[in-house]
Amino acid sequence: MPKSFRVAVCDDHAVMRAGLCRILDDDPELEVVGEGSTADEAVALAEATRPDVFVMDLSLIGEGGISATQRIRAVSPETRVVILTMHEDIAYLREAFAAGATGYVLKKGAYQELALAVRTVAAGQHYVHPSLGLSLMAEDPAAAERKPVPLLSAREAEILRLLVLGYTNAEIGRNVSLSGRTVETYRARIQQKLGLRSRAELVRYARDIGLLE
Repeated sequence: MPKSFRVAVCDDHAVMRAGLCRILDDDPELEVVGEGSTADEAVALAEATRPDVFVMDLSLIGEGGISATQRIRAVSPETRVVILTMHEDIAYLREAFAAGATGYVLKKGAYQELALAVRTVAAGQHYVHPSLGLSLMAEDPAAAERKPVPLLSAREAEILRLLVLGYTNAEIGRNVSLSGRTVETYRARIQQKLGLRSRAELVRYARDIGLLE
């Protein structure tokens, strides 16, 4: 069965790059179509292969990942870029998104998050590491009004709203035309995206971003 999304990777550490490629290739929806170690190699690769998503190390030796992201977007506008970094700083996140990236993943969480982030941005959404997403909203409460659920799709947001209102999986399924088992899968995905474990945390998150208003 053919894979759904084509992915390229750029990281200047060979061992790290090999690990990233393995994580992505192990996902049944993702196919790695090339890899590079410098900004120039990444841009040439993007132009030659036109991947759906490019995973870009922020701190490349020489020309950095921000500049490389801008160049990739110029030569292959349809390619979405996920920044991979060790920096847990909102300033870096803002700079990356201003350069045209649509995903931001911390290296410490790459094993758990990277494939999910790539699938998310390939589907046309943004992905931000959960702790940074919450920090961004805390720093700018108006952001919640402009974009009520920044990490979730419209379907996921609706399921979250019904969950925190106390509906059972079966009741939610009847509301959104899904099976109870599929609703449970959505719930697990929502919790993974947001980095939240309990129903109380989900309720607090939904309330804080205005989802219950």
